[in-house]
Amino acid sequence: MIPRILVINPGSTSTKIAVFAGEAPVFVETIRHEAADLARFGQIMDQEGYRRDLILSGLDRHGMTLADLAAVIGRGGLMRPIPGGVYAVDKGMLADLKSCRFGVHASNLGAILARDLADAADIPAFIADPVVVDELGPLARYSGHPAITRRSVFHALNHKAVARRASVELGQPYERLRLVIAHLGGGVSVGAHENGRVVDVNNALDGEGPFSPERSGGLPAAQVVDWCTAADADEKTIRLRIAGQGGFLAYLGTASGLEIQNRIQAGDESAREVHAALAYQVAKEIGSMGAVLSGRVDAVILTGGLVGDQDLVRLIASRIGFLGRILVYPGEDEMGALAQAAHRVLCGTEQALTYPG
Repeated sequence: MIPRILVINPGSTSTKIAVFAGEAPVFVETIRHEAADLARFGQIMDQEGYRRDLILSGLDRHGMTLADLAAVIGRGGLMRPIPGGVYAVDKGMLADLKSCRFGVHASNLGAILARDLADAADIPAFIADPVVVDELGPLARYSGHPAITRRSVFHALNHKAVARRASVELGQPYERLRLVIAHLGGGVSVGAHENGRVVDVNNALDGEGPFSPERSGGLPAAQVVDWCTAADADEKTIRLRIAGQGGFLAYLGTASGLEIQNRIQAGDESAREVHAALAYQVAKEIGSMGAVLSGRVDAVILTGGLVGDQDLVRLIASRIGFLGRILVYPGEDEMGALAQAAHRVLCGTEQALTYPG
């Protein structure tokens, strides 16, 4: 019998759930949370019981119970830096997530909810490839000043999933490939994948690399210092300029890629130039990761929500063709990627790792 896997992906205003039979979806559902419901809880961690009950109700709506499942996998949250892979949820991981010692985010509930529900059914609980996957090479950790060490924070789940997809298309195991992968979504991360490890990647959260629909990317440091030392400087405002109110939103007043495409078609030259600037910066970052791999690149992969914009893909491809083959995988199937990760462990093709610490 094909094992059924429950997938849980908590967000700030929703919880996505799905059940997969192996790697085939049985159902996928997004449970929306009203602001008033969430306002009852002082901290995100206090929402565990509320979200657990909604997940159980979701299973019931689709005629299932926990007894029908072989495993539960949750979205990995903010925890200590770890290599990529599938991890069994254990007490050490839960302690780090519940304390929020590495950061506060709704995704921290992913492993907590997975373990809670899995314990009730006496089945395994996993997470896979959280945003804190850290496989940087020693030279990539240098920032330029010893007081600051570069961190690895990026769209690891989708990077790793499309790398495995590409390995099938290229006819070589991921562990033997040299890839440059660019994820273009709400944030942009571009990584150099060498023999199964992401040896360099821009920190898409803290302000490195290309700008994106709502993030400013790498800004001139001295001018950011001017922001911070201005008479009316406010930390929250400055952080929002870096991530949340930068990029497309700051230049054009919208973070919607579709709206910008429509404006370009209507003859908006400002939108056309900002759109081209994003393509320019992404191509430049891809080129730099090509240099990390010494120019020996098996393929460049473009993925993420913005890759559905064929004009953007064309602009990027026109600058990076010298690196070789370009593969385009629009969107990001986080639920499918998590299900595939759990299925690999259940089938014995991959071994679940132990969380360090």
